[in-house]
Amino acid sequence: MENEETGVFRRLRIFNLVMAVLHFLQGLVMVLISSDLTIGVTRGFLDYDPALEKLFPASAHVMDIRLGPFIASFLFMSSIAHLLIGTGLFNRYVNDLKKGLNRFRWYEYSISASVMIVAIAMLTGIYDIGTLILIFFMNMMMILFGLRMEVHNQGRKELDWAPFIYGCIAGLIPWIAIAFHLFGAGGGDGGPPTFVYYIYISIAVFFNCFAINMVLQYKKVWKWKNYLFGETMYIVLSLVAKSLLAWQVFAGTLRPG
Repeated sequence: MENEETGVFRRLRIFNLVMAVLHFLQGLVMVLISSDLTIGVTRGFLDYDPALEKLFPASAHVMDIRLGPFIASFLFMSSIAHLLIGTGLFNRYVNDLKKGLNRFRWYEYSISASVMIVAIAMLTGIYDIGTLILIFFMNMMMILFGLRMEVHNQGRKELDWAPFIYGCIAGLIPWIAIAFHLFGAGGGDGGPPTFVYYIYISIAVFFNCFAINMVLQYKKVWKWKNYLFGETMYIVLSLVAKSLLAWQVFAGTLRPG
């Protein structure tokens, strides 16, 4: 049994290293071949018009973000995380997996997935830095509730689903905010290009797949009775979701002219 378990973890180690390479290569290609498209980030404030003697909304430019490297960044984040898990952090990773936990997954997702949703928000026309910060950290809270779900329920016979429920609520808010900009834009010439709608729908579906994977793990449905199967599914979902977002953005707006 011990040799079999050792073999399983050895394969998982190799799998993580392969994922590190796949994420890195995609990020590198994204940086090398993407166009120089930038998105301006603004800040909103109230300005006073002395002639009219009234306040009115105004905005100011804060910075420009080059979209190609920004998209590549979450691929590089995953690559670094998988590399660390497959090398220096491997023993801690295995010890956590035996407890039904992978804290490194949640730490990485809390940053990389939050960058992903900020990128989606900017593509729909959300440029205000305050709003982008809120979207980033609401998504981060969703991920950290996932970590709390795993830590809190270690060894419990009766599961406490409160962290999962709170995480779902936190994670839903950014998607609602983005939907107001996306579907309230009128479509056609009055809104974002069609590929942005595809991105919104497809990545929203994949984000929900992570939650479904967690439910199946804790309900011990079919192959999810083995925690390591759910771990493998998290890794696959992460690769597919990040790759799908990156290459949809590239095809829609980052292809060299």
